[in-house]
Amino acid sequence: MIVGIDLGTTNSLVAYWHDGQARLIPNALGQVLTPSCVSLDDDGSVLVGQAARDRLQTHSDRTAALFKRHMGSDKPYPLGSRQFRPEELSALVLRALKEDAETALGTAVTEAVISVPAYFSDSQRKATRTAAQLAGLHVERLINEPTAAALAYGLHQRAAESQFLVFDLGGGTFDVSILELFEGVMEVRATAGDNFLGGEDFANEVAHWFCQSANVPRRARDDNAFMQHLRARVEAAKIRLSDAASAPIEVQWKDQAFRLELTEEHYRSLSEPLLQRLRAPLERALRDAGLRSGDIQEVVLAGGATRTPMIRNLVTRMFGRFPSMALNPDEVVAQGAAVMAGLKARDAALREVVMTDVCPYSLGIETTRSLGDGRHVDGQFSPIIERNTVVPVSRVREYLPVQDGQKEIYLPIFQGESRMVRDNIKIGELTVALDRGTRADGAIEVRFTYDVNGILEVEVTRVATGELHRAVIRSHASELTDQQIAERFAALAELKIHPRDKLENRSAMAEAERIYAFLRGHAREIMGDEISLFEAALLEQHERNIETARARLRRAIEHFDRYNVFDTDPDPL
Repeated sequence: MIVGIDLGTTNSLVAYWHDGQARLIPNALGQVLTPSCVSLDDDGSVLVGQAARDRLQTHSDRTAALFKRHMGSDKPYPLGSRQFRPEELSALVLRALKEDAETALGTAVTEAVISVPAYFSDSQRKATRTAAQLAGLHVERLINEPTAAALAYGLHQRAAESQFLVFDLGGGTFDVSILELFEGVMEVRATAGDNFLGGEDFANEVAHWFCQSANVPRRARDDNAFMQHLRARVEAAKIRLSDAASAPIEVQWKDQAFRLELTEEHYRSLSEPLLQRLRAPLERALRDAGLRSGDIQEVVLAGGATRTPMIRNLVTRMFGRFPSMALNPDEVVAQGAAVMAGLKARDAALREVVMTDVCPYSLGIETTRSLGDGRHVDGQFSPIIERNTVVPVSRVREYLPVQDGQKEIYLPIFQGESRMVRDNIKIGELTVALDRGTRADGAIEVRFTYDVNGILEVEVTRVATGELHRAVIRSHASELTDQQIAERFAALAELKIHPRDKLENRSAMAEAERIYAFLRGHAREIMGDEISLFEAALLEQHERNIETARARLRRAIEHFDRYNVFDTDPDPL
């Protein structure tokens, strides 16, 4: 069974193709959005999803989020006494989605189409594959998120020729792709983006303004639990601004209360630098595709951050038309991944379509340039595959040693658009031994091959001998080796995942503990009593009593969540 997965920065989803349509699969709580959060519970078991997100505010030292932003790096995430890499945490999210799919479908799920930001680098794509491998999934294909969104809208099924743009702003990344449909071929003309620009950054700007304007003490800003609570209040205010002119942000630290009103106008002012950052990739994609904004027939929105009126207004002004919003932007990428899964399974309901994609970055090597007077300049970037070249692609260039008698050629491999390699990203290296002959004797051909999954292969051939060298691209030693993957797979397999059938109880408890932590006075005592009653029901292990107690606890959560955390004597339950 092949499923489609949107492995997101903020939320992740899983879907499958059935009866001519993409169907989203709910998790154990009945929700299709599973927060991309992982937490170690007090008993050492792993919590994934909403229960983990709630623990960000109460057990921040044992909980991790936003780790997708550091895929492809070896950044450590400490959860209690254990350390996890970004791909390991992503693997736990994928494992939870896999189990949800197997429960819903009643069959084993072993293959997946997984979406990635179009602007993900070679190392980030490899890390995503590693995460899937650690979760027990074979990646049938990595699909770029904007391409997936286009599939969800059924743009590949249209008969007429058209050019359209996908604007994908998620929680942590921004991608824009321009696609063209003609004669059954859907071709990506250009793509651009920013891997560190998303809805989380807009929230960070507001949180920073709040701390500055409300004179929040430095000790409070260094308190992770307080900052997580502030971010939750900021997110709530952002949502409220979708249909209101202003929204309050209210938080408490110890005995100090802080309150400010965020207006729509001020939110836009705070966001202006980020809005300008959105424009640059849009303009680059149009320029690379050789198009003007008026040439675009349709603009499609994807990613939860595009719900914001401010973002939709920006797109409308830039293209002179309202963007397409028929599908839920939170769900559209997962639905598109499911369409691709259906295409891979050759479902009869899907008309065969030829899809092409592009290489998002220029890929090349470091070279030395001769100035003609015996002097040389090192650190020059020599592109072999230019950005937005249609893939799969294979390109070759010939190079010579710098001088006669050279015993080896060292080839650092980079991606980026800058003239100097110091401003690009190193993704690997290769050394080729020479025979100390003349420069002509040491000539080499460097071939780059880039496939539809965004994986780069490098081959170097000595022209004189035909000797072939193949590069094993490693991301500055941060990529896991096959042996390390096997070891970490075994270690993750030993972790106890919180039982799916008990997750509703643990989620209710995590949410209740979050509410309790920020109540005061009599309200806090009442919430504490409700938690104790629920814990007592769990100890009895009587399912009907547990259901009754859980429903009562949920009512208490909803009741207190409606009130300001400073209220010490809200209406009785």
